Amino acid sequence: MSRTRTNPFKPSAGHLPPTLIGRDIILSDFEEGLDNGSGAPGRLMRVTGARGVGKTVMLTEFRRIAEQRGWQTLSETASSGMTQRLIDSMQPQKGNFSLSFEPSVSVMNIGGSLGGLHYERSRMPLTLRQAMSTRLDELERHGNGLLITIDEAQAADRDDMVSIATAIQHLTSENRNLAFVFAGLPSMTSRWLNDDVMTFLRRAQPERLGDVPLSEVSQALTSTFRETGVELDGEPLQIATEATAGYPFMIQLVGYHIWRIAIRNHNVDESFTVSVNEAEAGVRDALSRLGDTVHGPELDGLSPIDRTYLLAMAQDDGPSSTSTIAERMGKDVKYAGIYRMRLIEAQVIEDRGYGKVDFAIPYLREYLREHAAYIRMTTES
Repeated sequence: MSRTRTNPFKPSAGHLPPTLIGRDIILSDFEEGLDNGSGAPGRLMRVTGARGVGKTVMLTEFRRIAEQRGWQTLSETASSGMTQRLIDSMQPQKGNFSLSFEPSVSVMNIGGSLGGLHYERSRMPLTLRQAMSTRLDELERHGNGLLITIDEAQAADRDDMVSIATAIQHLTSENRNLAFVFAGLPSMTSRWLNDDVMTFLRRAQPERLGDVPLSEVSQALTSTFRETGVELDGEPLQIATEATAGYPFMIQLVGYHIWRIAIRNHNVDESFTVSVNEAEAGVRDALSRLGDTVHGPELDGLSPIDRTYLLAMAQDDGPSSTSTIAERMGKDVKYAGIYRMRLIEAQVIEDRGYGKVDFAIPYLREYLREHAAYIRMTTES
């Protein structure tokens, strides 16, 4: 039997991994929401987590589940003009009269290559609620529904979020066959859920994505390698599993680079077992890419004092005392505590109890140490 020799791991944003692990409960909640009808908790959901924990992947999987049930899905990444793009995506396609919107008035325009007169139907601008309601009218006639997903919601314009929240609230109260999931960094929670105009979104079921148990990581790596005729077990499997730290993006990076290196060293037509050297080399390559794709962008999005706090933490080999961090920063504990809470809310660090904190993002300590001089220079400039 021929085997595929295409790398099964996909360490790029939004791509579904070969096996989606550690998310069974969330997926089950969403499926039950679709199946249980309007008002079910899983139909209104917010997904938060740090970079690299798989928020975009979850939205992709939600859309796949909905589409299997015959639903229409619309996806957006938050940026200026998001509401109008959603409205445009629900406009009827040319020639599709079954989804036509009611025109308002007839106007006579001058046009045509010969300057002749012709008549044209013009339409009043639709609101998002109107566009969604009209689309749902058509979908519900066939027993289907509409799923809208918003990614990177922390970056949305307030006007867009107000428009979306208002439309979703009204249509939900009308028991329409609708589901809405928005995802983003933890900062979106304080930004949008505390807005008086968007109190409706507070009722969204919260799902916080975290690390995957290493036992599940080990099983997933073993089965994924084996499906391509490559064995990963014993010490090489232990090296790979522990290197991921259960971090979803790192699972893909480690798998991708170990598989890539191993396949180069063997006859592609034969089965083989990954060696210790190949596993270690793959982990080194994965760590390099993790810094470029996760650590760097994460630090870029933080304030200079946030970065100073993290540099002070990085001097410790394990959990850091908050009083020691303040001393290293040259500030009092109360001042440093403001940034401690900011970084905890952003899921960059985590509370370890008894006045201690530690890094929540794997290998961030090592990255900060390696790039400390450059980070200080850019922080002070």
